[in-house]
Amino acid sequence: MTETTTIGTILDINGPIVTINMPGVHSGAQVRIGNVGLYGEVIALQGDNAVVQAYESTDGICPGEPAEDLGWPLSVELGPGLMGQIFDGVQRPLENIFAQAGDRIPLGLNIVALDRDKAWPFIPSEAREPGKEIGPGIVLGTVQETQTVVHKVMVPPGISGELLEIAPKGDYKLDDCIARVKAKNGEVHKLKLYHRWSVRRPRPFQNRDDGVAPLITGQRVLDTFFPILKGGKSAVPGPFGAGKTVVQQQIARWANADIVIYVGCGERGNELVDVLETFPEMTDPYTGRRLMERTLLVANTSNMPVVAREASVYVGMTMAEYYRDMGYDVVMLADSTSRWAEALREVSGRLGQMPVEEGYPAYLASRLAAIYERAGRVNTYNGDKGSVTLIGAVSPPGGDFSEPVTSHTKDIIDTFWALSKELADARHYPSVDWVGSFSGHVDTASIWWAQDISAAWKSRRAEALGLLARDAELSRIVNLVGPEALSSTQRWVLEGAALIKEGVLQQSAMDEIDTFCSPAKQFELLDLILSVYDKGAEMVGLGVPIQELQELPLIGQARRLKSSYSSDQMDRFKDFRKEIDRVFNGIRLEYAKQGESA
Repeated sequence: MTETTTIGTILDINGPIVTINMPGVHSGAQVRIGNVGLYGEVIALQGDNAVVQAYESTDGICPGEPAEDLGWPLSVELGPGLMGQIFDGVQRPLENIFAQAGDRIPLGLNIVALDRDKAWPFIPSEAREPGKEIGPGIVLGTVQETQTVVHKVMVPPGISGELLEIAPKGDYKLDDCIARVKAKNGEVHKLKLYHRWSVRRPRPFQNRDDGVAPLITGQRVLDTFFPILKGGKSAVPGPFGAGKTVVQQQIARWANADIVIYVGCGERGNELVDVLETFPEMTDPYTGRRLMERTLLVANTSNMPVVAREASVYVGMTMAEYYRDMGYDVVMLADSTSRWAEALREVSGRLGQMPVEEGYPAYLASRLAAIYERAGRVNTYNGDKGSVTLIGAVSPPGGDFSEPVTSHTKDIIDTFWALSKELADARHYPSVDWVGSFSGHVDTASIWWAQDISAAWKSRRAEALGLLARDAELSRIVNLVGPEALSSTQRWVLEGAALIKEGVLQQSAMDEIDTFCSPAKQFELLDLILSVYDKGAEMVGLGVPIQELQELPLIGQARRLKSSYSSDQMDRFKDFRKEIDRVFNGIRLEYAKQGESA
């Protein structure tokens, strides 16, 4: 990107929308506005005038002040030093802002995203010798970014040619030249440890690939009942208080991804403060080191400028694509896309664009699709396979899933984790509604489960969902005429469904044992509880009273099994299976003797 400078003049200010006179400026260009130097982006051109959306409050600037074209579009710096950072919506590091300016961010504060003074240990790739032809995505060498993440220094997109020289092993700052490449037109490119990339432009890759392995989150209702593949697209819609943020934080903490990017887009400040305070203290369950060594956060609260909220999702996605290009599996969590869509609505309203559904602009669906389309599993230019899994929270007003953001998102994604206010009010967490949720990855995920866990996973999952569906039908009857109208078989169905809800679907994020559940433990719990139901149904068929089965100590033990033994104590589940057989065989023998005596 060529850095040029064009000076213009402010003509009009309408909230975050500023009109400037700047002949020759390009749409999408990043500009600095006014004497204080607010950052903004050109979003429309009207002859020699440009319409700019400012990423900071426009209080204090006035018409007649200068504006400057920075010569590049809204972009982020990509290089070593991203991991463990906490950025605002336009990639300014919040810790550096606090060190320089304190609690309040002054207008026009200009802080680089990556530290220019830190030296990084660069190890050149042995395969990269001067004289060879190289192209975009080729790995020039590596930097140990954190103890957990090896940062691959790649040739930026758009650069190819003959490698003239590459720096030897040693410590280098970000602005140091580590390689020179001569293009076919004779131009020589000096490559550094970092480069800029426009956030609204998807990073290129070789081709898309199909997802093959599920993203394991450690949450039973997600992994077992509504799985998502690495490279998948998911939405977590739910009303206020349904637990969207907790679900996303659990995924961020426990997902078996290489990199986690959490984007707090327009959420309440207290929720983001909780994230910013707890994440740095968390331990990575897979490495035993600090979780932040493979995590970065983008914090843009609801009281920050609305258009910076709109930019934050693109900033997070661009950084996710960057690590994907290194061959990593990345999870990006956007909380929430509803606040992002509200930013689109406010800007379009100030521009005088024709509103459609509930005041949203006509391009809402296409913008949503464009963001989710950037997720996926790909073959990179350096021959690796990488993925970006995008999980977006949606906050429909009043829990109305028919509102535009939720309905459009539902048409785009392949996994839908619908949260229920009724379940949340009943203290059932995660409050994922098994009736309204769906996953399009079950068939692919079943291959992985069959190979790594059990070939019976798909059938047992279907049995459990079928039992829950029958429970929903019977519950309506009970609400009308009472449980006395049901047969013993039907009442045992209700008991079996209650066992699944309490013993499998409910999961406490605060319980040290239950907060994470391995795939092996997930299947074992489901299979054991279905075994209790199956054997109980057999006993009901023999005439055993339903009350006698409900009073069995075994039923209470099955409900508590999830928090009784951790994922490392799988042998204890075998003991419980033996106990199930012993108890029900005893009941069978007892009633067989009664039948003989009769």
